[in-house]
Amino acid sequence: MNIEKNRAALRRPRKLAARPGGRLERCLLMCGIVGYVGARCAQNVLLDGLTKLEYRGYDSAGLALSVGGGIRVIKSKGRLTALRARLEEATAAGLPAAHCGIGHTRWATHGEPSDVNSHPHSTPYVSIVHNGIIENYGALKAVLEAKGYTFVSETDTEVLVKLIDSCYYGEPLRALTQALARVRGSYALAVLFRDWPDTLFAVRRESPLIVGYGEGENFLASDIPAILRYTRRYSVLEEGDMVVCKAGSVQIYDEFGRAVQREKLTADWDIEAAEKGGYPHFMLKEINEQPAAITATVSPRVEDGLPDLRIPELNDQRLASIKRVHLVACGTAMHAGMVGKYVIESLCRVPVEVDLASELRYRDPIVGEDTLLIVVSQSGETADTIAALRECKARGAYVLAIVNVVGSTIARLADCALYTHAGPEIAVATTKGYTTQLSALYLFAVWAAEKLGRIDEMRYNELVAELSALPARIQRAIDLNLHVKYLAGRWHAQRAMFFIGRNIDYAAALEGSLKLKEISYIHSEAYAAGELKHGTIALIDEGRLVVALCCQTALFEKMVGNIQEVKARGAKVLGLAPEGDRRIFAEADDVLFAPGGEPLFAAAPEIVPLQLFAYYVARENGCDIDKPRNLAKSVTVE
Repeated sequence: MNIEKNRAALRRPRKLAARPGGRLERCLLMCGIVGYVGARCAQNVLLDGLTKLEYRGYDSAGLALSVGGGIRVIKSKGRLTALRARLEEATAAGLPAAHCGIGHTRWATHGEPSDVNSHPHSTPYVSIVHNGIIENYGALKAVLEAKGYTFVSETDTEVLVKLIDSCYYGEPLRALTQALARVRGSYALAVLFRDWPDTLFAVRRESPLIVGYGEGENFLASDIPAILRYTRRYSVLEEGDMVVCKAGSVQIYDEFGRAVQREKLTADWDIEAAEKGGYPHFMLKEINEQPAAITATVSPRVEDGLPDLRIPELNDQRLASIKRVHLVACGTAMHAGMVGKYVIESLCRVPVEVDLASELRYRDPIVGEDTLLIVVSQSGETADTIAALRECKARGAYVLAIVNVVGSTIARLADCALYTHAGPEIAVATTKGYTTQLSALYLFAVWAAEKLGRIDEMRYNELVAELSALPARIQRAIDLNLHVKYLAGRWHAQRAMFFIGRNIDYAAALEGSLKLKEISYIHSEAYAAGELKHGTIALIDEGRLVVALCCQTALFEKMVGNIQEVKARGAKVLGLAPEGDRRIFAEADDVLFAPGGEPLFAAAPEIVPLQLFAYYVARENGCDIDKPRNLAKSVTVE
């Protein structure tokens, strides 16, 4: 079958078609998208933007450029250095500077990392880059094959571009509308059409995408760092939005095809915040940024010694109606939620349940109008958390979001939001994201406890003082543990490690263990110390390192018993104890310290030496610390 027959003759403009509505509940994977149209060399802008987004996907990368009356695609398996080398070869061979193009960094979902599976995917008329998952791509592929299309990759994105191609007769918006009406899944798309060489097209559903506004140039990106060198002005696209982006104009249509205006925001941090600033890795930079990040979270909300969340929607009447709290998150954010459970229950005397978002959505949760749902997410785009939020909100729960990104999906879906103001976090393994989430939860707990009348004035003043002291305690935690490099050199060759703790120390142990396994690839597990004797102690053998968190001083003697249990089986112990508590030297082989202070807030300063330990162990082992294998930032597949 000749697919191209008579196609050129049919390319006549038509009116914008209305786009079907509807909402999907799907999970997706985060990669990086950049688009540019303007007077600059698009190759340079796109590569620069992809460099800032490489933390979102780094097993392959590619560009599609409008040049010479057609679309030129250059892509490669591997890091951006491989793509850069291919682009240099193409430039040396005569590739001219483009002024309109799209780029992508990929984290593989369908098909292994390879040149052919890399984005962009193209036909002679259309080229796209895609974040997300097309769930019915198999059925769509069969239909397209019956029409004569052939496929060379294993990706769902190649199916999508050929579906768009099959609907294209000169009218990009109509082609996108008709194609996406058949799609079940999630997507952020940036699209080039051969016949529209000075125009970018984009569509967003359940995957974040922003438009950046410049002077005589405009941008598309999946995150703000990609465009900060060129502009701080941007809009967050909403569900179903479709964009037509030219050098001098941006037009946005909603899911019904109506022209709309989206709020123009201004990024409150600059390009230097997204650079390494002399540090060898973003992770180390972000560990050291934690005092400033916590200051940005706490200080604006403590005025004249009184916490004020500055959330008028969460008023006294609403707070008094709450009979239970659900904390919902994934990964590191869930570990912050576990700490939050201890603190909120202790101060507010309200029952708190902590749920993995990926589990909550598949059970029948008992939530209603008397439930406060606190969702925690650094990016505000975590797909499982979004799905859990929607499920609980549909059942009547009131939703408070703790997020870093203004205008993110979770912030918009929630009834109110408490922003952490952590600034950009580039390393895949989160550090300051976690401690600012803890700080926000501490703030909420103290504020709510006072509002509910659950703590007296003296205790309230003590807690407020401790909140204000958190940044200094985090800095002290960094300064106390300069010897952590030596300890990492001593223990980096371990095949497996165990972390143990009780109460809040157990919650912190989970995060410490996760940091180690994420970036060093050492098998690591965290356990409630009292559970050792119920099975886990069978895994303790000669020379095995056990990291024992002993910062809950009321439980120190209990932890001593657990330390002695593992040492009796030949284990070595790295103890983490409050500064000045010399009892730990009698029990541990090596020691890390956390500054003292309010025990309920201990998780924030005590995680710092564990972050540093993980970082230096990974460095000793030669690991790619900022881009650990098999991981991507912000959003995960279901």
